[in-house]
Amino acid sequence: MKAFITGASGFAGSFLSERLLNSGYAVFGTYLSEKSLENLSHIKNKINLVHLDLLDEEKTNQTISDIRPDLIFHLAAFTSPAESFKNPKETFDNNISAELNIFESVVKNKLLDTKILVVSSSEIYGVVKPEDIPVDEDTPLRPGSPYAVSKIAQDFLGFQYFLSAKLKIVRVRPYNHSGPRQAPIFVISSFAKKIADIEKGKEDPVLKVGNLDARRDFTDVRDMVEAYVLALEKGEAGEVYNLGFGKSQKIGDILEMLLNMSTKKDIKVEKDPSLFRPVDVPDIVSDSTKFRKLTGWKPQISIEKTLQDTLDYWRDLS
Repeated sequence: MKAFITGASGFAGSFLSERLLNSGYAVFGTYLSEKSLENLSHIKNKINLVHLDLLDEEKTNQTISDIRPDLIFHLAAFTSPAESFKNPKETFDNNISAELNIFESVVKNKLLDTKILVVSSSEIYGVVKPEDIPVDEDTPLRPGSPYAVSKIAQDFLGFQYFLSAKLKIVRVRPYNHSGPRQAPIFVISSFAKKIADIEKGKEDPVLKVGNLDARRDFTDVRDMVEAYVLALEKGEAGEVYNLGFGKSQKIGDILEMLLNMSTKKDIKVEKDPSLFRPVDVPDIVSDSTKFRKLTGWKPQISIEKTLQDTLDYWRDLS
């Protein structure tokens, strides 16, 4: 079985590559930057990598035509809600046009038996009303960022191609996931990198933070990629599934746990207004009952292990 991962060298993509290799799949993947290949350095010789900008319609079509994958995991995307306020056009170009090129390539190459995973986001639910928590797949969408709107478009574009082109598309809406290799523009990785830099003496013992009162539903990336595989192995084409831990954590509590793991006990925390989002979601908790009943999936890794492994990852980087 041939699995094709867009964004294979990224945060989740690198862990997914490992998971699929361990299950005997022939893994093909795309990457954009040479630096991102560091995430795959330990398995680079075991997978087939293609340097590909998915906005290049012709090259995307040729790549899919050459590989003729059995499974497509579409992970490549502009991934930051916060950064999307600064780059809304880039967000829409990357998240919608790239997916469109993939779907059109599958149609042109008549790969109607190929299963495709579309990775949407819990961000599409946006500013959730308290009475709608926990959030299931029927909760109204109230997007609070350009990123969230782009992920709604990805989600619904997948559904439209399932209806109109009969593509075997499964959609998932993952909640926050974290762990080693995640870019430091995301909250846990950002905190962990700063603490590791302070421990090394690279920065003064001051940690600037945004909204510590927000609550998020965190899952370890290794549990999340397990869900991605199960979604294509057991998920029903045309359906959409929430993927989350089922419990929210206060960002301030996450920070406190990381600080308690640090060898430096004099780190000062200061609020920085520039780190607050124009629109922020106060709380969100996933209801992943639909997916769990179908697949038996249940996150196995605790938040404490996720935090420790992320901190150790940044400590180990020079």
